[in-house]
Amino acid sequence: MSQLSVDHLLGIKYLKEEDLHLIFETADHFKEVINRKIKKVPTLRDITIANLFFENSTRTKLSFELAEKRLSADVINFSAAQSSVKKGETLIDTVNNILAMKVDMVVMRHPNPGAASFLSKNVDACIINAGDGTHEHPTQALLDAFSIREKFGEVAGKKIVIVGDILHSRVALSNIFALKKLGAEVKLCGPKSLLPKHYESLGVGIELDLKKALQWCDAANMLRVQNERMDKSYFPSIREYTQLYGLGLPLLKSLNKEIVVLHPGPINRGVEISSQVADSDQAIILDQVENGVAIRMAVIYLLASKIMIPV
Repeated sequence: MSQLSVDHLLGIKYLKEEDLHLIFETADHFKEVINRKIKKVPTLRDITIANLFFENSTRTKLSFELAEKRLSADVINFSAAQSSVKKGETLIDTVNNILAMKVDMVVMRHPNPGAASFLSKNVDACIINAGDGTHEHPTQALLDAFSIREKFGEVAGKKIVIVGDILHSRVALSNIFALKKLGAEVKLCGPKSLLPKHYESLGVGIELDLKKALQWCDAANMLRVQNERMDKSYFPSIREYTQLYGLGLPLLKSLNKEIVVLHPGPINRGVEISSQVADSDQAIILDQVENGVAIRMAVIYLLASKIMIPV
C-alpha cells in the first residue's frame, strides 16, 4: 500500500508532490463514499481522534468531525474556552492529559504559528494541523487544489491568482506551497500593504491591478480581509478596498473568458466578493466544502494507516 512520507500533517511545506497525488487519489475514493446512500466506512473504528480548537472555527471543525465519523473513528471534541487552559494549563499538559485517555490522533487549531510542529516533537501522537496562526492551513490548501484539479482535470500548467489579505492568511501560504509543488503558476493580488515582500522568494508573481490579474488567471481564490488579526489599519476603508479588490459580477462579466472562483470562507459578502458572484455558476465554493470532507477523510485515513501498520 502507498504511504505518506510524513507521520504528521504539519504543513504543505513538508509534503512531497507524490504525497499530494496520493491524498488526491484517496480523496477521489472517499468522495464516492460520501455520495453513497450509506456514507460510513468501518475503516478507523479502532482509532480515537481528539479535535483541539484553541481558535473559533465552524467549517473546518465540522468538516474534520464529519470526516472522522464517516471513517467510524471515536471522536473527542475539545474547546479551549471551556477548558483548563483558561486556568493556566500548558499546551503540552493539556494534550498529554487527553492522550492519557488513549487518544491516537490530535487535530489542532491554534493561534500561535508553529504550535502543531512544537506539539509533534513533544507528545506521542499523530498531529494534524488545522491552522496555526498566520502560518499554514494545510487541509484547506489540499481541498482548494483538489477542487481545481476536479474542475480542470489537473493543476499543472494552470494559472491561479490569490487575491486579498495575503499578509495575515495561513491559507495563502499553504496554497502557494501546494500549487507550486503541483506545477501551477501563481500570482498574488492585493493592496501593497497586504502583500508581504518575502512572497516573491517563493516563486510567485505580484499583480496590483485586479482586472489584469483576473484576465491572466484560470482560477481566482478570493481571500477575506482578516480584521481579527490586524492591530492597525492596512488600507483607508472597506469601501475603497471593495472598489479596488472586490470581485463583483460586472467585473467578472467584463473578462474575455470564464474563470473559476474559489473562496476558503467565511465569506464577507459585498466586501471581497459579491453575493451574485458567490452564488454564480463560476463559483465552486460549495464544491470546496464538499471536497473538504473527502480530503480530510483521506488525510486522516493515510496517517492512521501508519499508526495501525507501523513501517
